[in-house]
Amino acid sequence: QVQLEESGGGLGQAGDSLRLSCVASRRAFIMVYDMGWFRQAPGKEREFVAGISRSESTTSYSDSVRGRFIISRDNARNTVYLQMNSLKPEDTAVYYCAGKSAARGTYDYWGQGTQVTVSS
Repeated sequence: QVQLEESGGGLGQAGDSLRLSCVASRRAFIMVYDMGWFRQAPGKEREFVAGISRSESTTSYSDSVRGRFIISRDNARNTVYLQMNSLKPEDTAVYYCAGKSAARGTYDYWGQGTQVTVSS
């Protein structure tokens, strides 16, 4: 069983930057699985934020964060990052890291989440 552990959340103001990290407990996990960041705001469904492929590090973003957030990976550290710039109050949510099996095409592995709160 693999564990994904997020960190880096916290409280910020509009316009601030935060960087989230996600470390996988299984060695080389992020080299085998596509990785993604999701978020869930109070009273809303969980939504996709950003993804990065395992092979060529192709990235994808939701329209709401494109141009402000950057997803990246460090294979040596088995860690995926989400750099969040120009934060807005609507970015307030619990952010989750997830791993997607290429064979199944579904995000099967999830972290516990880290809270990000942005004040105006």
